[in-house]
Amino acid sequence: MTRVQTLSLAIGVALAALAVGWIAGRATNDSPTAGTSIDGPAAERKVLYYRNPMGLADTSPVPKKDSMGMDYVPVYADDAPPAAPGTVVLPPDKVQALGVRTEAVKRGALSATVRTSGTVEVDETRQYAIAPRFEGWVERLYANQTGMRVSAGQPLLSVYSPQLAAAQQEYRLADETARRLAGSDPASAASMVRLRDAARTRLRNWEISDAQMGKTGLVLTAPADAVVIEKPVVQGARFEPGETILRLADLSKVWVIAKVPAAQAAGIQPGQTARFETVALPGQVAEGEVTFVQPVIDAMTRTVDVRIALPNPAGDLRPGLYGTVVLEEPGAGPVLTVPRSAVQ
Repeated sequence: MTRVQTLSLAIGVALAALAVGWIAGRATNDSPTAGTSIDGPAAERKVLYYRNPMGLADTSPVPKKDSMGMDYVPVYADDAPPAAPGTVVLPPDKVQALGVRTEAVKRGALSATVRTSGTVEVDETRQYAIAPRFEGWVERLYANQTGMRVSAGQPLLSVYSPQLAAAQQEYRLADETARRLAGSDPASAASMVRLRDAARTRLRNWEISDAQMGKTGLVLTAPADAVVIEKPVVQGARFEPGETILRLADLSKVWVIAKVPAAQAAGIQPGQTARFETVALPGQVAEGEVTFVQPVIDAMTRTVDVRIALPNPAGDLRPGLYGTVVLEEPGAGPVLTVPRSAVQ
């Protein structure tokens, strides 16, 4: 082999070696490095839930469409922001399934509620006893039924009394004689005036009005708009001086006596509001005011009687009615509050 041929062969071998090295380096750069996964396509991302495409609060654990036919947008696990240490995080699908609601803490007055039983009673300051101060008989009984409603000035009964009749006659005769003798015999007229005044005083002590003094007999009338709650007499019955023959009550306002446990009565004060409701009047809630708190405790029930005054214009709150009383004790100053439903 000549020298030229030998040189050409050496150059060819060198070029071939360079080509092989370049190809090997290219393959090395294109292949995965050590420790790199070659599993193929990226692993599938985990979907937490699907949210409303319009930004509404509604979410769904499965794919769905909204009312306009738009697909719900998936929210992935790696999209959720990291929670602070100590924070409990619920996935939105769990929040929706549990019905969890959130509300901001507010500052306001915190009041305590006392619920107890109560009974409607007649207002003691609105009762009227018809009790003549003289002896007599019931001549005519107009208010002849218990529960009968009467108006102020309405006749209740007429009575006959020998004492009353004698005093009325004495008054009339003395008055007539004094008038007749006023001009002719002043001394006798003055004596008749003294006799008339004595008879008038006696009649006034019996609560006989000036208009009734000159009449015969007596008709007793209702002192106010009221209801007959007691009628112990009948027509023709005899009565003694001071005996109650009728008892009336004005029911336009009533009392409710609430039985409050002693442990809950300390914060109840006159003037605070109260509510009364009963199954006998469904849907109706009467609001009133605490007027008196009994200073002693019932030894048998260990409760304190709380008196509540309620307006009763329609007369629906009948004495003896039983129901539930709700008393709101005002709180002291503004405090941070949460909804009652948030406290178990």
